[in-house]
Amino acid sequence: MSLITLLFFSTISLFKISNSSPLKPHPLPILPLPTSQQLQWQLGSMAMFLHFGPNTFTNSEWGTGKVNPSVFNPTHLNATQWVKIAKDSGFTRVILTAKHHDGFCLWPSEFTDYSVKSSHWRNGTGDVLAELAAATAEAGIGLGLYLSPWDRHDLSYGKTLEYNEFYLSQMTELLTKYGEIKEVWLDGAKGEGEKDMEYFFDTWFSLIHQLQPGAVIFSDAGPDVRWIGDEAGLAGSTCWSLFNRTNAKIGDTDPLYSQGGDRFGQDWVPAECDVSIRPGWFWHALESPKPAVQLLDIYYNSVGRNCLFLLNVPPNSSGLISEQDIKVLEKFRQMKNSIFANNLARKAVVSSSSIRGGQSLQFGGKNVLEEGLDKYWAPEENQKEWELYLEFQDSVSFNVLEVREPIQMGQRVASFYLESRNIGSGKWERVVSGTTVGNKRLLRFPKVKSRSLKLVVDKARADPLISYLGIYMDKFSVSSKNTTKITITRTLQEEQQQHDSTK
Repeated sequence: MSLITLLFFSTISLFKISNSSPLKPHPLPILPLPTSQQLQWQLGSMAMFLHFGPNTFTNSEWGTGKVNPSVFNPTHLNATQWVKIAKDSGFTRVILTAKHHDGFCLWPSEFTDYSVKSSHWRNGTGDVLAELAAATAEAGIGLGLYLSPWDRHDLSYGKTLEYNEFYLSQMTELLTKYGEIKEVWLDGAKGEGEKDMEYFFDTWFSLIHQLQPGAVIFSDAGPDVRWIGDEAGLAGSTCWSLFNRTNAKIGDTDPLYSQGGDRFGQDWVPAECDVSIRPGWFWHALESPKPAVQLLDIYYNSVGRNCLFLLNVPPNSSGLISEQDIKVLEKFRQMKNSIFANNLARKAVVSSSSIRGGQSLQFGGKNVLEEGLDKYWAPEENQKEWELYLEFQDSVSFNVLEVREPIQMGQRVASFYLESRNIGSGKWERVVSGTTVGNKRLLRFPKVKSRSLKLVVDKARADPLISYLGIYMDKFSVSSKNTTKITITRTLQEEQQQHDSTK
């Protein structure tokens, strides 16, 4: 039974127990809808990328494929350390570069000698992927992998049929020997002036789904998850999970289309925002990680814009995640937890402009204060106003708004805003505006102090459904730091421009 079906029936069972009157049917979901795999992926919010290989030892980003395998010798490699740091930092899965463009395999592939079995590491008996798979299984987090389509070592590259057979043979090894794989990460990588080569993507996708039906496949154009279109971790201020795969091609998709998605899209292909904690994707001794406050900013602009945040944290040449990076991740976790652990909205009495079927227990506004997708606020049908009201006994101060939709019912909201009632005049004043919501929307603004708030949805693809509403105080990113102020100002301007364009 799919996750979506379980959510539906658990909701029905709950309301049969708590309400003796006949239930109002749930609203009809609006297509397209996520698969159970996509839904699980999107609810995970954050994943950690692990770029690791010969480049780690040669101070390179793109290897030549000619480096002697003996350079790979991470004498203190500890995959359990990688996974512990990922889990402790709030990441729900890790993705390993099982083979990067240099063609070197981090597992002992039977189809090439250019792998760990030709290195000095573990006397040629090691298997990085096996150690990582065991660590993720023990910790209970997901495992993903990247098998680069571009191989600068193997002689079959450039011979289309022969290389596709080689690639699929290696993919089969990865998907049949290492347990459950949650994500397969692909791209159209191919250097300028490289041999002419056609990748049989449709065949690859079919085999991956056959061997690992629980996995999502990432690429520029899906089929399950799309690239956001940049390597800065920045989604568009409007970001639909809706997408038209016919408008996209791996290696040749309009970045602006990827960033924003498509309100009229026929496919559900949510976006993933990839960025490295360091300037490069592989570890380099002379590089330093981004500060934690910058990671927090990226979080707002990825997870807070209906995307998954994929942060690359490359192990160093000893085979460990560096102390510098660990300290940044710990600070990032502390900041994030400090902000979002206390939803001030829970102090409010919640009401709404209408409730579907008058069923306050089933569809009432109080549902937006509970975590999870199984309960949500739904307005009465055929209404012109879609509003939620929060009334506090005492004034609260906050500078962050969180809104979520129950995305198993489709993505609906196209435009919304938050207002605060002026204590003196009694008039409603605009605090912040936004466009899309999706799985999670986070908006920052100058500090507001109020006892009365109103969330208004003014444009939607169908009757809006809100599963969660939060207000928070962020004392880290909204600060006296000029760089942060500039970033936030630009974000707010983008939000207003996007909101105005939908009118």
